[in-house]
Amino acid sequence: MKNSIWKKWGPYVTDRQWGTVREDYSENGTAWEYVSHDMARSKTYRWGEEGIAGISDDQQLLCFAVALWNKKDPIIKERYFGLTGNEGNHGEDVKELYYYLDSTPTHSYMKMLYKYPQNEFPYAWLLEENRRRGKQELEFELIDTGIFNEDKYFDVFTEYAKAGEDSIFIKITVHNRGNEDASLHVLPTLWFRNTWEWGYDDYKPKMMSSNDGDVIIDHKDLGQFTLHLDKKTELLFCDNETNLKRLYGVENTSAFTKDGVNEYLVHGNHKAINTNACGTKVAVNYDVTVKAGTSATIRLRLEKNGVMQPFEDFDNLFYERLEEADEFYYELQKDIESDDEKLVQRQAFAGMLWSKQFFTMTLSNG
Repeated sequence: MKNSIWKKWGPYVTDRQWGTVREDYSENGTAWEYVSHDMARSKTYRWGEEGIAGISDDQQLLCFAVALWNKKDPIIKERYFGLTGNEGNHGEDVKELYYYLDSTPTHSYMKMLYKYPQNEFPYAWLLEENRRRGKQELEFELIDTGIFNEDKYFDVFTEYAKAGEDSIFIKITVHNRGNEDASLHVLPTLWFRNTWEWGYDDYKPKMMSSNDGDVIIDHKDLGQFTLHLDKKTELLFCDNETNLKRLYGVENTSAFTKDGVNEYLVHGNHKAINTNACGTKVAVNYDVTVKAGTSATIRLRLEKNGVMQPFEDFDNLFYERLEEADEFYYELQKDIESDDEKLVQRQAFAGMLWSKQFFTMTLSNG
């Protein structure tokens, strides 16, 4: 298969779309403040999407990412938290711990790690302390808060392995590094980039629950996909629409908004979720308890061909793709003697490959 086809799906969902010039419509060019982290969960983007361990097609019509909730945070962890250029004592800075571990150039195999605290994430403390510090002082980082003390955190590994152009195996493994059992919501999330609100095309795609609890995705350009769940669970549907009432105090034009899953889980607002099991955004709600020192694994498959046994070759396919990745890097690094140097280089390449981003462009007829 040609590399260009293998690259149709990749890590094109940016780490951070909020607080950037890409979504700035301010009168005075105050890009840092126009869409804040607090606004981001409720405001629909125009030019690109963001997420944790996110992937999309090369036109970013359909996106997938991992969201989490430790049942203590005031919001679901759907995106990385950080400081804008005006908030940090050394400028813009992400205040999270995450690592891109592996990827091939075609993204046939990918792996990354996100470290998620089991106690409440110190959003306000990080902001206030960095604002207080001067430019001559060190930055105040997440690890400085003590949030990872006593190993009370989850290591969340997300891996992707491609079975073909439009077939992707997804494995999410959550390790409890602490000495006590801990529970959390693991929320694999699918959504359409909102392409229907900007006056170019009013076509609105849809996704819905299948009769057996999977997610059916229908888009005129992508075709019909299915997100298969190895273990069936609750599906939380809403729409990728701006919550106008929360942000601007005016009535919503959509009954279900982008922050619907957050409103449902954190605030118990059952009206925020579409009970008809359809929409333009869906989160798969795995409420899991991970025993101390153990792990739990979630298996998914996103594919177009309607396979009858979607998980039959799951483990073998991951093994094959990782083996191919090893072969690729073995040839690339054959002149490097040190194993440590090989690991450093491979992870450095992973960081660059995972950092590919989608940028949409609108051409004017004039």
